[in-house]
Amino acid sequence: MDTGLILLIITIGVALTFDFLNGFHDAANSIATVVSTRVLSPKIAVIWAAFFNFLAAFLLGTAVAHTIGKGMIKLDVVTQYVVLAGLGGAIVWDLLTWWWGLPTSSSHALIGGYAGAAIARAAILHGWANAFSVIIPSGWTKTIAFIFIAPIMGLVLGWSFMIGMYWILRNRAPRQVDTWFRKLQLVSAALYSIGHGGNDAQKTMGIVAGALYTSGFITKAEMAGNWGVYHYPIILAANGAIALGTYFGGWRIVHTMGSKITKLKPVGGFCAETAGAITLFGTALAGIPVSTTHTITGAIVGVGTTHRLSAVRWGVATRIVWAWVLTIPASAIVAALTFWIIRLINPNA
Repeated sequence: MDTGLILLIITIGVALTFDFLNGFHDAANSIATVVSTRVLSPKIAVIWAAFFNFLAAFLLGTAVAHTIGKGMIKLDVVTQYVVLAGLGGAIVWDLLTWWWGLPTSSSHALIGGYAGAAIARAAILHGWANAFSVIIPSGWTKTIAFIFIAPIMGLVLGWSFMIGMYWILRNRAPRQVDTWFRKLQLVSAALYSIGHGGNDAQKTMGIVAGALYTSGFITKAEMAGNWGVYHYPIILAANGAIALGTYFGGWRIVHTMGSKITKLKPVGGFCAETAGAITLFGTALAGIPVSTTHTITGAIVGVGTTHRLSAVRWGVATRIVWAWVLTIPASAIVAALTFWIIRLINPNA
């Protein structure tokens, strides 16, 4: 078998492994609220979330995949080894933050790793003075901006929905409200899982498409055009991997997201999930790669602040924010080191 084809198969395998770990790591985002409010048991919740993660393949298009595939890094510097090193950086950071129980962004770990490996290769080929020329500023501007905008959107929407519910339901008995929203939270959890699968799986689709481009299996025009039947194996594989990862779950982070930030009741869970789903649907259709973790965390904080500011455990929230800030540079550094190691082994990488 051709060496290039073997390398491509390995790259796609590693990309789908990352996608699986993304679902494993971010399963908490999809199910933390519905588990913490005891609407579903953890076992049923992960099945529910995984199903709707996969369903997203048919609903939210591929605009984010286009942004990741061709809108952030200049493709002339990308090789299979760059993609592999980028995935390695993202996987290492994901596993570390999973172990620490921190709900960081797998999405930003992926783009940070991808950029770090590309910058490392450009530095080796053209010197450090030209290393950052591989970055496409327009793709990064909206991505970096939405590190801050997405959680704020989630927070504002979560707070607004919760205030609205307080006003609408002010004369209703708490037991009746609880009964209603135990059912409605099934809908909001499903919508959030569609948003999670749609936004996060597309990032891996973009990486896989980049690997296929560097191997000559698809052209730049095919990457830039509308993704049709030809691309469906990529789409279904990415969504299937993230759904499988969600099924196996990440219970350490469920605990942080579901109970450590603030205590939730079914009405609060509904408001947080709905706020997160709206944000994720909008950004996915606009082609903006945002963090599902950032979004749902902001929404949960927004719901918590409607009780009182002290209802939010700001110490936990601060640790999470620091992890967000560090994700892109940390995964980029790990990926750059990984690429240099690969380069030592294979000078033609």
